[in-house]
Amino acid sequence: MHSNRYILIYSTVMVVLVATFLTLVAIGLKPKQDYNRRVEKMQNILAAVHVNTTTQNAEDLFKRYIVDQYVINENNEKQTHINAFELNIEKESKKPREKRLLPIFVSKIENEGTKYILPVFGKGLWGPIWGYVALNEDKNTIYGVFFDHKGETPGLGAEISTLEFQHQFKGKKIFDKNGDFISVKTIKGGANNDDIHGVDAISGGTITSNGLTQMLHDDLKLYERFLKSKN
Repeated sequence: MHSNRYILIYSTVMVVLVATFLTLVAIGLKPKQDYNRRVEKMQNILAAVHVNTTTQNAEDLFKRYIVDQYVINENNEKQTHINAFELNIEKESKKPREKRLLPIFVSKIENEGTKYILPVFGKGLWGPIWGYVALNEDKNTIYGVFFDHKGETPGLGAEISTLEFQHQFKGKKIFDKNGDFISVKTIKGGANNDDIHGVDAISGGTITSNGLTQMLHDDLKLYERFLKSKN
């Protein structure tokens, strides 16, 4: 019979070997994982301006359609030392409002003019929700949106990531006729056809719908000075 000491030494060696192996695997996979996250982010940004991509052509299309990107603060002051694409929106969302950094991606679409793509980040029922809102050159009318989630319920809250839900936002406005910030809301029971600030909420997904409404209001509000500026 093996002594307890032998078993302890054997177990310790095996744990060290397995841990070392897993660490080496993780290090080897990290560049690929970072690349995949980068490409996915490009795809999500381009989805807001209705540019269909694959993992193979996303980088080329991003370079083609995203003509500028920069970071501002709430006072619409450019932060030239910050890379817009590399900025972590989830981390920024946890900062006090006055310290938030706000990325802007500028797109040029053939025969459609300039679009301003703004990231948003919020909370659904089961976890984070996020997305991108593309505004027309008037900085008021929504051209397109992209939303995604971490763990919303399939068939309910997860519907925010479907094209059917997202297409409702096209043409909606975030300012009223007086120039006051309104944002866009999800309406339980359905929005009226002439409601330029409302879309249909998700049936059975009230908490996720409300979270998305709050996300749009809070994060787009941060860009208000930029959106009201002429530059």
